[in-house]
Amino acid sequence: MRPDMPPRHIVTTAIGGGVGIALMVGLAAFADLPLIAVPFTTSIVLVMGAPESRQAQPRNVLGGHVLSALCGLAVVSLIGDSPWLAALAVGASIAVMHLTDTLHPPAGINALIMVTGNHSWTFVIMPVALGALVLVGFAFIYHRVTWPGVWPRSWWP
Repeated sequence: MRPDMPPRHIVTTAIGGGVGIALMVGLAAFADLPLIAVPFTTSIVLVMGAPESRQAQPRNVLGGHVLSALCGLAVVSLIGDSPWLAALAVGASIAVMHLTDTLHPPAGINALIMVTGNHSWTFVIMPVALGALVLVGFAFIYHRVTWPGVWPRSWWP
């Protein structure tokens, strides 16, 4: 157990992760999307379990998810939708997240989902951008109620 994390905090972050995923399940059902297409499970784990991490900050969550999806959209729109091109899209998303200082490792899945699912720009808006906003909003409120001052560490790097 981490000595800097009291048991109460472990329990509340675990509950928050579960509630956050339940929220995403509800949104996926409402939007009639397969749950596998909602790429936020690992983001919720990071934001709830390691809220002090630079990669768990709101700018990284939002920017990382949207930019990664846009990289996938660019590849699928300009080149095609083969699994080999998904690798190109993921690599591009890593570069773009580094260049914009929005690295959020869980977001890399968006580039893969965009290419392998041959999704359009509407997928970038829903579920990616809207889902990332919901995740950040949920985490902000949840952390304020359960562990004030922990998250976000910063809105801007």
